[in-house]
Formats: sequence, C-alpha cells, structure tokens
Amino acid sequence: MSQNVLQGVKAELGALDAVRHVGRIDAVEAEVLRVTGLGRFARLGDILRITRGDGSALHGEVICLDRQAVTLLPDASAEGVSLGDRVVLQGPMRIAPDLSWIGRVIDPHGQPLDGRPILPGSRWKSLRNDPPPPAERHPLGARLETGMSVLNTLLPIVEGQRIGLFAGSGVGKSSLMAHLARTMQADVAVIALVGERGRELREFVDRTLGEEGMKRAVVIAATSDRSALVRRRCAWAAMTVAEHFRDAGKHVLFMADSITRFAEAHREVAIAAGELPALRGYPPSTAAQIMQLCERAGPGAGAAGAMTAIFSVLVAGSDMEEPVADILRGVLDGHIVLDRQIAERGRYPAIDLLRSVSRSLPDAASDQENRDIAEARQLLSAYARSEMMVQAGLYVNGSDPTLDHAIRAWPELDAFLGEKEANDTEASFARLRLIMRRATTTPRGATQNRTPPASKEALLKPRGRG
Repeated sequence: MSQNVLQGVKAELGALDAVRHVGRIDAVEAEVLRVTGLGRFARLGDILRITRGDGSALHGEVICLDRQAVTLLPDASAEGVSLGDRVVLQGPMRIAPDLSWIGRVIDPHGQPLDGRPILPGSRWKSLRNDPPPPAERHPLGARLETGMSVLNTLLPIVEGQRIGLFAGSGVGKSSLMAHLARTMQADVAVIALVGERGRELREFVDRTLGEEGMKRAVVIAATSDRSALVRRRCAWAAMTVAEHFRDAGKHVLFMADSITRFAEAHREVAIAAGELPALRGYPPSTAAQIMQLCERAGPGAGAAGAMTAIFSVLVAGSDMEEPVADILRGVLDGHIVLDRQIAERGRYPAIDLLRSVSRSLPDAASDQENRDIAEARQLLSAYARSEMMVQAGLYVNGSDPTLDHAIRAWPELDAFLGEKEANDTEASFARLRLIMRRATTTPRGATQNRTPPASKEALLKPRGRG
C-alpha cells in the first residue's frame, strides 16, 4: 500500500509545472467562451481552468483556435462567468490508471464516484492514443466461455474480437452486458457508462453487476446530466484504462454503453466548434471518431495481452441503417441484434440469431461444430419464413420435410437461445446436437401444428355474427 502511495505522489509531482500560462475571458456566446492571451500556447484539446469572480472554478476544453482568441467549451454550465475572468492553461487531459482501480467506480477524470479515495498510477496517459501498429498485432485468440448457450455455440466470441450489440431501449441490453461482465472469460472488465441515467448507475453496480462482477471490474461513468465534453471523454478514458491493463499482459473485456450516446456527445461538441451536420444531423467527423475508438480495441502487439470489446448501439425502431449502427457494422468483427418482439414474448436474452453474425467463424469452430451451426441456422430460418402460415394453421405436415423438422425443433431451439446459465462450450454443443437429432427422429405424426389446419370449406365459408 505504501508503495502505491509513493507512486501516486510521484505521478502527481511529475504533473506539476513551474510555469502557468494565463489568459482572460474575452467573450461569452451562449455556452461557448472565447479567451485571449493563450493563442500562442494552447493546443486543440487542452484543458483550461476558469476562476469565476466568486472564486469558484470551472474547467473547459479547447475546441477551436485562431490568431485572436481560443474558443473553449466548458465542462459544466457557464453561469456566473464574466468578462475578464482568469483562465489558466492546464495542458492535455490525462489520467494515470492503476491496478487498485479494480472494483471502483470513477469519472472520466480519474476521480472516484463511490465516495472512497483513489490513488493514481505511476504513469500519466493521454485519453486519445494510437492503436497498436496494425502489422504487429496478434491474431484473434481462442474461443471464450461466456456462460450463455447461444454465445458458446452459434455466435462465438474469441479473444480480441470486437462485437457490436444493437438494441432498442428496454430490450435487455444492459442486463446482457452485465451478465457477460460477470461470467465471460477475462482478467479485468472495464465498463464505460456513457450518458447513463444517474438513478441507474448505483442500480447497475450494486444489483445488475453485483459484488461478484465488481471484483474484477472498473466502471467509468458520465451521467446524462454531464456536459457533452465529459460524456465524450468517458469512452476515451475507459479505453485508456483498458489499454493500461492490456499493455500489462492481461486479457481485458471492454464494454461501452453506448456508442450512440458517445456519437451524440461528439455531435454537440463538433457543432459548437463550427462543424456542419451532415449524416442525419451527425457531422462528418463522427465516423472517424467512432472508428478511431474501435481500432484501439482488439489484440495487442508484442508482450501485450488482448482486449475483447463489446460496443452497444441504441437503434431506435430497430433501424439498423441509422448512421451510428451503419458505421459500426463495417468496423467490427460481428454484431448481435436484440429484437423487441422476442423480448415481448418473454425470451431473454432477446437475440435475433438470423440477423446476428460472428466474424470469428468458421475459424472459431471445428468442422463438425460448423455443420451444427449451419443446420441450426437453416432450421430457424425455415421456421421464420413460414411462421405466420404455421401459426395460422395453414401448413399441412409432410408438405416440406425441412419445415417439418424446423417446426419440431423450434420450441427447444428457442429455449436454447435463451439459456443464460449454460455449461461449457462442449456441453452446449452436445445439447444443441441432441435437440436437432431429437427433432429429426420424432415420428411425423407425434408433433402436430399448434393450430389445426382449417379445411378449404371452412376458409371459404362466410362468417356471420351469430
């Protein structure tokens, strides 16, 4: 403990600077402030400290530079700021992650949100780092145990893979992420809660994630009432913490909830800096910001470990073509789609297997396992194409052997997709094979349609009120 304290003190002393550049507030335009006197020293992204007339402090970030003044966006409300207020240049935003942060809830500046003191690590790191050299990165690793049947078999996740989790609000996205944070193979879990509701932060930590999940987790949170700068910074800070543990040789599970709110925060900052909206209201730089964040995840290089990443996306009305979802689908190594209709009939996790894909296949499975996956997808696809006809009682057994097989297998396959407390991968595949084999060997007349097929005369008979 004393060694950690000394390292933290050393890091704090190393961050001190004998010279401070000072400017003055020259103009206040809505929430954007202009500062004179720092034009030769400030850089884009630097942090500035404003001292109001009453002595209270306010921080902001440089978002625009010109010869006459520096434009900054404050981290909080600019109420109380007046012309001539003192502004001190503090340099780039940095944090110093440390092993002692595991089990803690912090903000994007590395300050505690759980009411306990926290120690910085021995090295300060920028929030915006380059990804590992692409030609030196390790390949994707072994398949990971997830504690869920569907992700152990049909949608495998491998070490270093980057997955998108696409869902509308209230479909079970946070619960699924918390389950993976508790059960998925990893040394450390780093969770970014970007723009989360303040009421739900403690609920997520205490109840959804739980004591068991927090034993290996670091939660970085910026609630919805924080400024766009802080919400955007949350994802960067969490990625920096995850990189710290990956560089130490650990396997890190990184989760960001959600990239949509990260993109919305960036939109506010970019528009304040003068960038024009283009992609359904998002500025052109949104795609670059998302891709740069995602590229920092994945396998490391040299002696570094790997970072397996799950990025959640809020898709309003299940619109998979909206800008953020469209950008992520082209960058990641697979995507998991949660469907509201599946959730409404009570199956959680509400994964729509036919719209989901893992790009770790076929390499992540053996030849036999790939055949099992293909057969299961074929059966689910055959049932989905004819579900309305089957439920209406219009299908006659024996008309299509594949559909007969799919109808018999569907109840157990659907239950299989919802198993959250699964055995290991080998046992999950054995259960999947048993389900499909049982449906194949069931006598044709043993399982009938849920609704008996109506006769031709009944379909043509006009309906009366009596």
